[in-house]
Amino acid sequence: MKQDKIVVVDFGGQYNQLIARRVRQCHVYSEVVPYTISLDALRDESVKGIIFTGGPNSVYDEKSPKISKEIFNLHKPILGICYGAQLLSYLLGGHVSSATISEYGKTEVKVIRPESKLFQGVSSTTEVFMSHTDYIDTIPEGFTLTSLTENCPTGSFECEERKIYATQFHPEVMHSVQGQKMLENFVLGICGCKGDWKCETFIEDQIKEIREKTNGKKVLLGLSGGVDSAVVAALVSKAIGKNLYCVFVDHGLMRKNEGDEVESVFSKFDLNFIRANAQDLFFSRLQGVAEPEQKRKIIGATFLEVFEAETKKLSECEFLAQGTIYPDRIESGLGISAKIKSHHNVGGLPKNMSFKGLVEPLRDLFKDEVREVGRLLGLPDFIVNRQPFPGPGLGVRIIGEVTPEKVRIVQDADYIFRQELHRAGIDHEISQYFAALSNMRSVGVMGDFRTYDYAVVLRAVQTDDFMTAKPYPIPYDVLTTIVDRIVNEVKGVNRVLYDFTSKPPATIELE
Repeated sequence: MKQDKIVVVDFGGQYNQLIARRVRQCHVYSEVVPYTISLDALRDESVKGIIFTGGPNSVYDEKSPKISKEIFNLHKPILGICYGAQLLSYLLGGHVSSATISEYGKTEVKVIRPESKLFQGVSSTTEVFMSHTDYIDTIPEGFTLTSLTENCPTGSFECEERKIYATQFHPEVMHSVQGQKMLENFVLGICGCKGDWKCETFIEDQIKEIREKTNGKKVLLGLSGGVDSAVVAALVSKAIGKNLYCVFVDHGLMRKNEGDEVESVFSKFDLNFIRANAQDLFFSRLQGVAEPEQKRKIIGATFLEVFEAETKKLSECEFLAQGTIYPDRIESGLGISAKIKSHHNVGGLPKNMSFKGLVEPLRDLFKDEVREVGRLLGLPDFIVNRQPFPGPGLGVRIIGEVTPEKVRIVQDADYIFRQELHRAGIDHEISQYFAALSNMRSVGVMGDFRTYDYAVVLRAVQTDDFMTAKPYPIPYDVLTTIVDRIVNEVKGVNRVLYDFTSKPPATIELE
């Protein structure tokens, strides 16, 4: 029996991933597909409903993404969001115009058809998130207006008989207070999905799939110690045991004690753990290099060189396992939204490596689902809840040249930062936090002596999608404790700065 599925048709919206994630929170599998998807693919009986995303275009632009009207002949429930709502109106005979007043941000919407299946259990007035310039001034014939705002005469509309629903606002965004309830109404109520998508079932299915695919052959995994590769290691080892070889390249640019922690955890699993200690090589290659992009290239090339050297010793491995997750694939251009960034583990087998195939068991999961799978597989919390960490490691959290001394300073300061946030009980409220090292040295006084030492930079942000972020307001007393400890306990530091810049204009990382 096929798994129920909601297909998110991407029209270039920045929240395409978020819509899919919100559907998954209803315990229903969802996936993002480009608007060019064939109708035959959507006819599949497993597809219980379709969601049109938003997008930056106008429906009247000849180059704007469209979809065939034949999609309505599939007789499957459809929910259009923002541009998706405007496109539904356009395709079905309604009319879209440019608004005299654009709406962006939090807006109060008034539900005028409370009996609507989309608004069951939703307040008569509720706060939603709007982001549009065009608006629907005439809904299609046979449809009913269901909500409106002060500046938007069409907040939402529907045809219950045809199971077609549309919202000008974004129910998937966290600012839409009851948005998740609306999506649940669509996915579970209107589409009739069973809501049985669970990580336990996913693990069972993947173990079976991995065993069938590898068929007794050996598998190689580059284990970074991050959440994704750690969960892959645990999952694949559960499937094939000693046929899994994990190569952990320690470049000396990890957080304090992280290399030893990774080795300690995975030495207890039924797999072959290989640690390549290459700290000296990395530091020698980085000597005198200050330019950020050059540092990244050196670290990446050296990592690959060490990893390849280790793989040559394991020539019997016929498959390569990777920690590719669903956002990696979407950001690398799976849908039609702007390609956000390239991911090293997306795009097939690496060049110059002779493997028969890839094992990517997490390729359809979001990060929160990956963490849940890790917990179910018995990984400790400090691995599963590990903070996001850049591929080049502390190499991009140190401004200027990277040296062993600077790495020690960042490791010690970061350790104190993480420790005190945990003690204060606020670490779980922060999406990402870390200490970095500026290239600034300044005069200070410690005791009766003049110092000329480095300034550590603290960063803590809240974000839902890591595309935008706002600084986290660490309580003053907690911040004071952190600063006092760093200055007193970390040799080489006499000043601590707190980066309170949003993204944009800043990035989350310093380099």
